[in-house]
Amino acid sequence: AVRETMGTPGSPATANEIQTHAPLVHLGLVAQRSGREKERWLVIDRKVYNISNFVRSHPGGSRVISHYAGQDATDPFIAFHINKGIVRKYMNSLLIGELSPEQPSFEPTKNKELTNEFRELRATVERMGLMKANHLFFLLYLLHILLLDVAAWLTLWLFGTSLVPFFLSAVLLSAVQAQAGWLQHDFGHLSVFSTSTWNHLLHHFVIGHLKGAPASWWNHMHFQHHAKPNCFLKDPDINMHPFFFALGKVLSVELGKQKKKYMPYNHQHKYFFLIGPPALLPLYFQWYIFYFVVQRKKWVDLAWMVTFYVRIFLTYMPLLGLKGFLGLFFIVRFLESNWFVWVTQMNHIPMHIDHDRNVDWVSTQLQATCNVHQSAFNDWFSGHLNFQIEHHLFPTMPRHNYHKVAPLVQSLCTKYGIEYQSKPLLSAFADIVYSLKESGQLWLDAYLHQ
Repeated sequence: AVRETMGTPGSPATANEIQTHAPLVHLGLVAQRSGREKERWLVIDRKVYNISNFVRSHPGGSRVISHYAGQDATDPFIAFHINKGIVRKYMNSLLIGELSPEQPSFEPTKNKELTNEFRELRATVERMGLMKANHLFFLLYLLHILLLDVAAWLTLWLFGTSLVPFFLSAVLLSAVQAQAGWLQHDFGHLSVFSTSTWNHLLHHFVIGHLKGAPASWWNHMHFQHHAKPNCFLKDPDINMHPFFFALGKVLSVELGKQKKKYMPYNHQHKYFFLIGPPALLPLYFQWYIFYFVVQRKKWVDLAWMVTFYVRIFLTYMPLLGLKGFLGLFFIVRFLESNWFVWVTQMNHIPMHIDHDRNVDWVSTQLQATCNVHQSAFNDWFSGHLNFQIEHHLFPTMPRHNYHKVAPLVQSLCTKYGIEYQSKPLLSAFADIVYSLKESGQLWLDAYLHQ
């Protein structure tokens, strides 16, 4: 009935035409358009959009928007976009109807009171100015990265290439790579400038020229993670399940019952130290990023990446020679990989991992994230991702404001009986190993006895 009224779903229509002719839609009809039968619909502010043909041209990537097909996507839409007025104009051509007046605004799997109160909290946060960045903070942060970069080269130039200055330079360069990783994350989330253009430009510079990685690859992977954290087949950060690890209690038991064994999961808390932190960047990401940009023809990203490799080659080759340079580069990626994996996994791997249950935005984020206690070192070492809960609830918020919104989030969690986890840094690291050991044992018990 909807298609007969509106013509071809997703075809261009003016705002006036839509308001005049937009049919009323049942929420159950939207749920059926989840992409399994090719069509994809979603709901934003009670309006129904057909995104079937739009997904491929979606600036944030096709998968992140497809993960909400068949669902209400109001809260992620608000969370991810900084220029909502402009975005809504482009959405007019996708609008095919609105929910019937008797229909709820979102699915019964979502907590209505919690959702409404969180939206009030977000409005309060915006009024407090917590979504506005302090540009001096990010300028100084960039300068400290550049100073570390210069210090790494000066160490070799001034003190020679013997073992001690060589490894000191490697440590400094690892800090450069890790900290540039946290800074590109800020630009990628559009949390520094008020316009997407400037954020994208600086994102290309930091991730491309300072790190040698493609912005498009980061966008493709990371926005999916934020849309559906710890949701199997929707969050690429847990794609190592089931071929390398059995993750989470639910999925591990499920895997055991299915009698699937791709790895000896009951020992995964041991082999994690071999194929996890040391290997992810030097043995996988370092090579996959080139495949990604060539396969998808992301030539602008490739050009930015080349500037990094040319710069580092020209600055270190004269000092170290080819073998020394390659050795330094591998050691830097190895150290950076350990830094990156422990920090990024401490907030998620020990948390709830499951299939997408289509729960509300707050519950989706809180069940999949935890915090690490604030300190000057923890803030710097993790790029303020020790405030993972606040970052996931407000992904475009500048990181220097996380500590200001944290008490408000804690109050909301207390009111609705939601666990707000915060722990010491080393405990957070240890919990990764403990959770892998637990899920591995759950898999084994189910594999042998269920």
